[in-house]
Amino acid sequence: MQIRSKVSTLVTCLLVFLITNFSYSQSYATVDNAIANYPKSFESPQKLAEKINTDFKTDEEKARAIFTWIATNIRYDLKAYYSQSSNPRIAYSFSSEEERIQKEQKFRQDNAKKLLRTKKGVCEDYASLFHTLCEFVGLKCMTITGTSKTVLNHIGKLPKASDHAWNAVKVGESWRLIDVTWASGIANLETGKMLQKFNDAYFFTPPAIFFLNHFPDDKRFTMTDKTAEDFAALPLYYGTYLKSGYEIITPEQGIFSLKDTPSIVFQIADLPENSMVAYVFSNDGNIVPVKFQHQENNALFEIPLTKRNRGYLTIYVNNESVVAYKIQP
Repeated sequence: MQIRSKVSTLVTCLLVFLITNFSYSQSYATVDNAIANYPKSFESPQKLAEKINTDFKTDEEKARAIFTWIATNIRYDLKAYYSQSSNPRIAYSFSSEEERIQKEQKFRQDNAKKLLRTKKGVCEDYASLFHTLCEFVGLKCMTITGTSKTVLNHIGKLPKASDHAWNAVKVGESWRLIDVTWASGIANLETGKMLQKFNDAYFFTPPAIFFLNHFPDDKRFTMTDKTAEDFAALPLYYGTYLKSGYEIITPEQGIFSLKDTPSIVFQIADLPENSMVAYVFSNDGNIVPVKFQHQENNALFEIPLTKRNRGYLTIYVNNESVVAYKIQP
């Protein structure tokens, strides 16, 4: 196996993200520690916004404070998620742009109030609360809807039905992407259980990394030159990967054909030598440990493909799923 000398734009962006994400974790520790001592409940969005405005001065700190409080105090409501198909979204009419803005704002604020009261909701509720709090502390914010890439059968599928909501907040002259819903924990839609686990990789995520599992209805909000076809062709990256500290350089595509591919070559940069790597094919369920070799800062290994290996291939690092691929005949 040979090490690729040319690193893709995505991998370069990921490297920058991982380095800067470490510095974010350091610089935001003071904010996060302060938020950990906040009350777990507030009677209104205004009350929470007033406290944040009192305790924090910069736009970055305020955005982080809002993000951290929501992610660590609001639970994802799987029951509501499952019932959404039978509960159509609320629609409203308007006769002018001003009336549209007013009604959208009222809808968000009503959602935000309800979420503070119940302490659980779905992505639209999380995004509404984040947007509302941003407005109250003086930050410009957008709520963005689009398609998420969250389960195995999304690999290879073009984004069609809008199923997720997230935010962009303006800090200085730049719009920064945020997904406070996914930062709050991991929802296992197969088991119906929710694991509360703070993941700040979804705070100020670079657009090329955010694109790995978010495709907006309005393509301008990708903030990249990526297309719907690019999104469909991606593997399924899990949140644990975004927070990991290493980079999967190859493979970049998410779909492999057995007739064309005898094996898949993996190159992972900055993977610690004591890491435990394994893989599972969905059609047999056997966990196969991987022995990898290190060349400079790269871990190299190869997974053979046979006629038996159909379905999906999932890679695990230290017992956590990080990325999955689709294997076709």
